[in-house]
Amino acid sequence: MAKKEKYNVTGMTCAACSAAVEKNVKKLEGVKDISVNLLQNNMNVEFDESVLTQEDIIKAVEDAGYGASSTEDKKSKSKTKSSTVDEEFQALKLRLIVSIIFTLPLFYLSMGHMAGWPLPSIFLGSENAVTFAFTQFLLTLPVMIINRKFYTIGFKTLWKRNPNMDSLVAVGTGAAALYGVFAIYRIGTGLGTGNMELVMRYSHDLYFESAGVILTLITFGKFLEGRAKGKTSEAIEKLINLAPKMALVEKNGEIEEVPVEDVSVGDIIIVKPGQSLPVDGEIVEGKTSIDESMITGESIPVEKNIGDKVIGASINKTGFIKFKATKVGEDTTLSQIITLVEEAQASKAPIAKMADKISSIFVPVVLSIALAATVIWLLLGYSFEFALSIGISVLVISCPCALGLATPTAIMVGTGKGAEKGILIKSGEALEIAHSIDTIVLDKTGTITEGKPIVTDILTYGDIREEDILITAASAEKSSEHPLAESIINKAEEKGLALKESKDFEAVPGQGLKAVVEGSNVNIGNLKLMNSLGIELKNSESDVDKLSKEGKTPLIVADNEKVLGIIAVADTIKPTSKQAVEAMKAMGVNVVMLTGDNKQTAEAIRKQVGIDMAISDVLPEDKEKEVKRLQGENSRVAMVGDGINDAPALARSDVGIAIGAGTDVAIESADIVLMKSDLLDAVGAVQLSKSVIRNIKQNLFWAFFYNTLGIPLAAGVLYTSLGLKLNPMFAAAAMSFSSVSVVTNALRLKGFKPIYEISKIKSKYKKSSNKTNENKEGAAMKKELIIEGMSCNHCKMRVEKELNALDQVESAEVILEEKKAVVKFKEEVSKDVLEKVIDEAGYKLVEVK
Repeated sequence: MAKKEKYNVTGMTCAACSAAVEKNVKKLEGVKDISVNLLQNNMNVEFDESVLTQEDIIKAVEDAGYGASSTEDKKSKSKTKSSTVDEEFQALKLRLIVSIIFTLPLFYLSMGHMAGWPLPSIFLGSENAVTFAFTQFLLTLPVMIINRKFYTIGFKTLWKRNPNMDSLVAVGTGAAALYGVFAIYRIGTGLGTGNMELVMRYSHDLYFESAGVILTLITFGKFLEGRAKGKTSEAIEKLINLAPKMALVEKNGEIEEVPVEDVSVGDIIIVKPGQSLPVDGEIVEGKTSIDESMITGESIPVEKNIGDKVIGASINKTGFIKFKATKVGEDTTLSQIITLVEEAQASKAPIAKMADKISSIFVPVVLSIALAATVIWLLLGYSFEFALSIGISVLVISCPCALGLATPTAIMVGTGKGAEKGILIKSGEALEIAHSIDTIVLDKTGTITEGKPIVTDILTYGDIREEDILITAASAEKSSEHPLAESIINKAEEKGLALKESKDFEAVPGQGLKAVVEGSNVNIGNLKLMNSLGIELKNSESDVDKLSKEGKTPLIVADNEKVLGIIAVADTIKPTSKQAVEAMKAMGVNVVMLTGDNKQTAEAIRKQVGIDMAISDVLPEDKEKEVKRLQGENSRVAMVGDGINDAPALARSDVGIAIGAGTDVAIESADIVLMKSDLLDAVGAVQLSKSVIRNIKQNLFWAFFYNTLGIPLAAGVLYTSLGLKLNPMFAAAAMSFSSVSVVTNALRLKGFKPIYEISKIKSKYKKSSNKTNENKEGAAMKKELIIEGMSCNHCKMRVEKELNALDQVESAEVILEEKKAVVKFKEEVSKDVLEKVIDEAGYKLVEVK
């Protein structure tokens, strides 16, 4: 049975480390999937419990030269992630302080005689050369001891044949220090034999300051990096701190304050105004408005009454309420959000796997280059000191820290920022794919529309008032369970109308209902019901037709003889849907609507929001097939739905986006969950993806730029021609700067804001929408459609009528003899739309010229 488990990993410092851990664990039999996160020092492993144990996985990590422990261990659980990170940062801070204390005098002593700085006489002259050299050694030793982690991990991983960044630092600084010790012996020999030339040569060729300064600079870079890394996980920390630690629970008439961990499902919890809700639940007493902005991103407080659901960590603004706990512990919405964000931050985008692969071969190659450079300069007749400094410079500047940080930092900040905006991205892969989608499929009900029918129009005939029709209809509908009946009753309640007594209720399947309201017969339904009862419709038929074309459902209210009025009910479009569709089109994304509604309703909604293509009469189980069909046309498809009946389509699409309050099914089947029922957040998700991928590419460029530029310079390629040689200390500074610049660049994503203004979208995303614009501008305004199956003037008229009904068509004329239609377009129409229109007319589109 497959099990997913999280492990803490210690000792990782660069992408080569994470690649080595991943490689060693991946080769174990039974491992289905593994993702190692360098930033969070952990890994997620999915494995077969019948084949593998925790101990096997931990041993594989240790064999690679690192440490591991399960996060389910009691020891691991006793420490929060934030406290562990803080402890590591404080230890790093101590290392830096100690390193600086000893490196400053070391640097002053080693460079003072060259810079003309004043030095005590005990360090001057050939006779004091041993004092001069040995003092440098004593100042370097504490720096090496406090930073011994570089050596313990570096040499261990080198021995295990998984060299990493620490291996490069350990070999480079270790060689510099050992050479310094060798130089002390040579100075001693010179003084003992009176060979002052030997003394002078070796006292000027000490590399202790290189070892000390390199270790201090790299530690300083790690310190800055650690501080910046802390900021990348702020989103998680904010989420964790949202939930209160205690809850007021009512048990057997008594109120007691208990830790939130002790709250059970079914407990009655009391929340006063201004307090946060400890868990998810359902209100059983009181009414209030609740600020859910930290969970959903919705800034306006939501009114809540008895029976309404409430979310843990949201803030009770005004009223005193009691609610029954329905979800506690790890089942709460907040816990699920935290888990989702943590998993997304721990996952790898495909672009990151490329960086890991490069890093795994990069370090051995660098070691080889350093050794080769040292040997070549020796063979060219240069001194050992010169060749050694070349080797050390190559090792130090090549540290692939920046390469390892390039992707995870951007993903971490990006997913955190998304969570802050109510956009939950479940994986790095989803985040990467979202930036390249070219087609977005939208479910209609609950996505484009509100998902709840409401009364939109009330028409009356004769001297009957609107209120009278509404009272009559609502009184008759009281016994009905139909959603349309609920919308009429809600409208009557909204207007404060008193309902009348009704009896003899009879539902007529597919047509409507019959009832007696205060002694009068009332019939409510569609044209079929009215025709079957023989009720005269001549005055109302045109109104019914008009309302139907607007995508509304007209309910005719009549007695046994005549029509009294019409109540139109419709699922209204959300306020932001039209703007969201326009924004998607401005980004160059093709928008398609998928609905189970009839063609007339679908067309009405399509026109209102400006969608190019609507596919109607689609059963829930067929939505997945439509997504698959679009993918078969080389489209990269995102599907946006409510996550319930859309689950198969969400799973089939390249990126599944669940809109709404994040139901269990949505979280399971979608790649991105939008906490608000706002289609604009889907636009925000795509824009966030584009920003993150752009940031990752910038990071990778800088990481590769430093290494590709630095290695040849460090190896002395330009020394013979231009006299340019990279000092090991400058190499260390450049390497540290590259890591800090990458993390700092990733932190810029914290300022991400979605753009919804069409003009700004077009200017910012002009490259992505370029293809669409070119098609529109370059497309011929006149096209010939070759159509099969037309044989008479009736065929000609039918095809012309259907084509001319399209908003994008200026005029259409069928030339029957040539079996073609000549169409003038106002704007580009996809072949799919034309095929569908002609197919519905009963013919086949063969070719578009």
